[in-house]
Amino acid sequence: MAFLPRDFRLPLPVEHERFTLRHITVHDVIRDYDAVMSSRERLWAQFGEVWGWPAEGLTIEQDLIDLAWHQKEGDLRRAFNLALLSPDGSQLLGCVYVDPPEKAGADADVAFWVRASEAGTGLEAELEAFVRRWLAEEWPFGTVRYPGRDLTWAEWEALPDR
Repeated sequence: MAFLPRDFRLPLPVEHERFTLRHITVHDVIRDYDAVMSSRERLWAQFGEVWGWPAEGLTIEQDLIDLAWHQKEGDLRRAFNLALLSPDGSQLLGCVYVDPPEKAGADADVAFWVRASEAGTGLEAELEAFVRRWLAEEWPFGTVRYPGRDLTWAEWEALPDR
């Protein structure tokens, strides 16, 4: 079942002065693997307990399989993993995940991250402000939930299943 109506035109790609946001594809594997593994400790602290990601021994092949899955989900409009790229596209700066909610009480669950080398540059705060505004104004969701930000992952896990 599609996450969004077929007639909804996805507001992508996004060209921002600090980044480009578009669907992630298998062609991003080298940039993604570099971003993930160079930021592994930071990402594990943010997502590891709930997602079990990224594994310490994550291989490029496993990352390729993950990206292929995310690409297919996007093609089917079931979930969206968006690549956050530098304006020139040379570096993956992070990702944004727009997912159908597993838990009751929202129309979408959204998570995002920026690579460790961008910590302290203001990019994460700028991305968060952009994503919140963009989803509210451009996407057809009434309620967007931000687990790990507006509520802890433990609070999210305690919610009733959808």
